Amino acid sequence: MPVLGIGGLFVQSADPEASMAWYRDVLGLQLDQYGGITFSHGEAAARFGDGARSIFARFKAGTDYFQPSAQPFMINLLVDDLDALLERIKAHGVELIGEPESYDYGRFAWIMDPDGVKIELWESVEL
Repeated sequence: MPVLGIGGLFVQSADPEASMAWYRDVLGLQLDQYGGITFSHGEAAARFGDGARSIFARFKAGTDYFQPSAQPFMINLLVDDLDALLERIKAHGVELIGEPESYDYGRFAWIMDPDGVKIELWESVEL
């Protein structure tokens, strides 16, 4: 296969430093030396086995799945303990969008980041 995966996700922001600080403080992500966040594929694979994956998909224009965001994209983050992360998010005063949901392939919850991007939190089923 000529393409091996997603190498990065780069998003414009009115205040990149404040936005990345929000991801650090609210979601507990560690910023690297360049001010971004690097995810290890090995860690996800060790935790979720074949359930660890990055998905690239298109949604039909006008979908309401990204609402209440006005952005034409959404970020899905793979998490290892959704309940603990939801407690952290709540402690930072960030409100959930709707209620968490469970499916046979994992559990989900949604929040908005400071730039108005909808964040989908996904705790995959261990396979």
